[in-house]
Amino acid sequence: MSAQSTKPEPRDFSIRSVKSIMAHERTDAADTLLGMALTFVAGAINAGGFLAVGQYTSHMSGIVSGMADNTALGSLQLVALGLMAFLPFVVGAACSAMLINWGRRHHLGSRYAMPLMLEAFLLLAFGILGWLAHPSPAFTALAVPLLCFIMGLQNATVTKISGARMRTTHVTGIVTDMGIELGKLLYWNRDADKPDRVLADRAKLRLLALLLASFFIGGVTGAIGFSQIGLLFSLPFALLLLLLAGPPLAEDASALARHLGKR
Repeated sequence: MSAQSTKPEPRDFSIRSVKSIMAHERTDAADTLLGMALTFVAGAINAGGFLAVGQYTSHMSGIVSGMADNTALGSLQLVALGLMAFLPFVVGAACSAMLINWGRRHHLGSRYAMPLMLEAFLLLAFGILGWLAHPSPAFTALAVPLLCFIMGLQNATVTKISGARMRTTHVTGIVTDMGIELGKLLYWNRDADKPDRVLADRAKLRLLALLLASFFIGGVTGAIGFSQIGLLFSLPFALLLLLLAGPPLAEDASALARHLGKR
């Protein structure tokens, strides 16, 4: 009688691979894969948001600058519109921190998956509402805070996951860090043996380049997809987030069910 094979099935391997990307115990490889996936989604949704509502919903520097300009000009209505983008972004970031910390306090392996699952459902809502109601003024009034909340939620999630090494919507920060590392890389050390010589973090530079490329490719994909298909093009991105967040959440739900079954 032949020995039973212990080789994992392809489906098991794929599930374990997805779970490793969202695991609460982080690795550099998992951080890189997750960062690339989420910057791709952020770039696509940012481009789609611009086509839907006429503004980039991740660009908090521009939004706050616009609020300052409009305050000086006395355009209080435009200041209020800016607040409708700024405050949901902050609330989204706060919501991410609350979910992750709640999951950590309860020792959940899905602590990082919960905000992404919420983001997935919100993207589903955005796509379906846009399909039904766009381009009505009521949809635009709802879409701006919704997209800004999503951007804040995602950016904070990746910030927490990576220990503030990555941002998915904050391209200014990515490009600034790239410039710093390039400056170190090009710096000429007269004495290569000195212990305080300037050295670039090449791994960080590669990571930043991958994040920037992912955001750009996501933006191109989003611009083409949303312009050709409409706001329902957000559904594939929601599905991607569901695939990332689903396995850790399912594992925690299964563990909870087993625990309750033993009572």
